Amino acid sequence: MYKLSMNRRKFLGSTLLGGLSATALAQDFTPAPNQAKPAISPHPLSKIAREKIKITDIRVTPLSYVHDDEPLWGVGNYIVWKTDAGLIEVFTDQGIVGIGEGSPYSDPAKIKEYIDQWVTPYVVGQNPFDVDFFTAGGPHQDYLARAAYAGINNACWDIIGKVKEKPVYQLLAQGFDPPQRMKIYASGGVNHQWYDNGTEELIEEALRYKEQGYDAFKFRNGTSWEYSNMTLDHYIPVLRQLREAVGPDYKLMIEKHPHSFEDIVNRLAPVLEDLKFYWYEEPMNQWEEGSVERHLAIKEAMPSVMISGGERFTNRFQLQQWINTGAYEIIQSDCNFTGISEGWHIAHMANLYGRLQCPHNWHGGLTTMANLHFVAGVPNGHMCELNQTFNPLKEEIFKEPLVVKNGYMELPNKPGFGVEIIDDVAKKFPYAPGSYLKPNPLVN
Repeated sequence: MYKLSMNRRKFLGSTLLGGLSATALAQDFTPAPNQAKPAISPHPLSKIAREKIKITDIRVTPLSYVHDDEPLWGVGNYIVWKTDAGLIEVFTDQGIVGIGEGSPYSDPAKIKEYIDQWVTPYVVGQNPFDVDFFTAGGPHQDYLARAAYAGINNACWDIIGKVKEKPVYQLLAQGFDPPQRMKIYASGGVNHQWYDNGTEELIEEALRYKEQGYDAFKFRNGTSWEYSNMTLDHYIPVLRQLREAVGPDYKLMIEKHPHSFEDIVNRLAPVLEDLKFYWYEEPMNQWEEGSVERHLAIKEAMPSVMISGGERFTNRFQLQQWINTGAYEIIQSDCNFTGISEGWHIAHMANLYGRLQCPHNWHGGLTTMANLHFVAGVPNGHMCELNQTFNPLKEEIFKEPLVVKNGYMELPNKPGFGVEIIDDVAKKFPYAPGSYLKPNPLVN
């Protein structure tokens, strides 16, 4: 039985060795990310000449897609009945308009209220080229504030790209030639129902993505384990069946499950190692005391399986100990909480320790456009997540949608983010108030 016995001296020693071990792991186990020497510039705009331009106004448009017939998807004890987006438009005195989004998890209507009251009076009159400074900081767990400022940050990068007549990812890349297309992994595994045909549904979903050209699939824990009488004894054979179905070279990633630390270390982690899973995402709550140490112990139990995480962190300071110890080997910070500027700082810090950057990207096209440019524009960019649930806000808000072909997404070769919003977008996707979550009537 594994016991958490790492003392303070051993833990501090592991922080010194973490960079070396994870670098070796990244080189041996993962495809080469964007190659570059560590950037020495202090911020992403240090090599971009400043232009004379001012912000004149900000407009936030909450959007929703409501699925009337049946839930869009469900996980645990909940179903999702709608999906949201929050279009942020930043206007300038040169007639250039930048678009962005903060995390819809913070509720687009609340983001609009916050920006109208607190952000617009502060930002109007500012130069978008100061974006790295006037959108930085903020309470680290105030997700409403961070979502608001992240959306402004992303929109300002769209403006900068349009002023410079270059795509954002090309402006971000320093010291290397960025790729013109980005590897995408299929992110789903939310609809398999253990009280029905959960195993078959999960395997069929994985095979469907493989047929579409994806070579990597991440899945969640399915419906309520308690209601469905699902246990690790029943679940581990499912993982073995899944691996057998997709073959030995297909990348499988598993997201957090409500298991105890002891069960993860002693039972689940060895199975993931044996089945050659690609990564295990946020095995435990990152906010609890001792969580970094627990993640290192989980890593010890599955040496070739990477641990990923960081989607809830909003700045580089929160992530520093996770990066330098190797508790996270793949960093999943999301531009709809960090903004592109802070994401750039996080990625470059991670690159110094040999960690890979693979942003969390679960929402619609407004979030994808920022994360796509970001991950292509940093030296350790690895893959980008793409939500596979049905969501017209992914493609139907753009005149020319971002699409995946054979597991890759092309980077638009136009200034800024390279996309345009359709006319009357608010009319096509009127905002529906309320939480996107509802209790699953079958399990509650």
